[in-house]
Amino acid sequence: MSESTFDGYHRPDGRIGIRNYVAVVPMSATASPIAKRLAADAEHMVRATPHQLPLHPPTPAREQLERVLVGIAHNPNVAGTLFVGLGTESTAIEELADRAARAGKPVETMTIHDAGGVSGAIESGSDHIVSLVDDARDATRSPASMESLIVGLECGGSDATSGLASNPVVGRACDRLVAAGGTGVISETPEFIGAEHILADRCADDAVRDRLLACVDRRERMADLMGVDFRGAQPSPGNQEGGLTTIEEKSLGAIAKGGTTPLQDVIAYGKSLPVGGGFVVMDTPGYDVESVSGKVAGGAQLVIFTTGRGSTTGNPIAPVIKVTGNPETAARMADNMDVDASGVVAGERIDDIGDDLFETIRAVADGQPTAAERFGMAEFAINDIPPNEIASMGAPE
Repeated sequence: MSESTFDGYHRPDGRIGIRNYVAVVPMSATASPIAKRLAADAEHMVRATPHQLPLHPPTPAREQLERVLVGIAHNPNVAGTLFVGLGTESTAIEELADRAARAGKPVETMTIHDAGGVSGAIESGSDHIVSLVDDARDATRSPASMESLIVGLECGGSDATSGLASNPVVGRACDRLVAAGGTGVISETPEFIGAEHILADRCADDAVRDRLLACVDRRERMADLMGVDFRGAQPSPGNQEGGLTTIEEKSLGAIAKGGTTPLQDVIAYGKSLPVGGGFVVMDTPGYDVESVSGKVAGGAQLVIFTTGRGSTTGNPIAPVIKVTGNPETAARMADNMDVDASGVVAGERIDDIGDDLFETIRAVADGQPTAAERFGMAEFAINDIPPNEIASMGAPE
């Protein structure tokens, strides 16, 4: 196989999956326990995306929720989707299913009310899943280009080695991916406040620059409404324990994950990410689980997650590659790490380890399991829009 290709699942909408899952997607927090139960009772290719949002969120929050739920169904790692509702949600489940079905993949629905309660919902849901799994089994891998990959770039549990080693290594891999025609996505807008001027200088045009700075300004205004000083509160206590001293130090490390190529676009939370889009930003909160979920809803098939202090976070839909630049973490949590970038601290070249990471991306796309997958780590959460933001500024565009 060429180093520029991998074997993936070719979906009806032309996108390429690197996993072949049936997604059980709850419409609300109330339906989430049923979704979890259905996935737990089924085989390994069935994955639930439980979340915490209510039956009747305010309109901007509901629209964002719907975007994320449809995005999960559209993610190319998903072969088919079962939407599970209580039956009284503000979102009409059949309308959502119609939007999801535009990707050309099987979509089914059920509500707990119509099923007659929990036991009926489990029985009915299990029948739907059997049908969806049968369809999914017909999918087979065949060659695909690396340009079809959308890779989310995330960090959590950062320490002093993150900005020095693991994040620059990811930046090198991101540059390789972009050169191959793919898309690399950083997010966590609060995490690069203090270094946004550097990203702004990399923007492809003034329109992208304006959108980037508007996202930073909106996040800071949100923090002001809640009485939080982003620039004074960062780095977090955990980051400080890991050796980070200033928000600028943390932010410079965070943007290093995006490599050196021009910033081509800024995407709202959970919106569709471009195939062949180069280096882009998704405007997400700093909470890594919500941030990853937003990028996966946008279509990312794979996530690279750097962690100096050690994190075990995964995702139910996209495999998560863990990278650490801390030699102690690499030794202590060897079972949880996929790539040891700590050699940079000892003098190895960033480009060499970054090239190794790029090959790991290709191997995982080709089916190699990550540590998070082997251990069943599959966290999922959807960013909510707080009422004070809705009242004062409205939802992000």
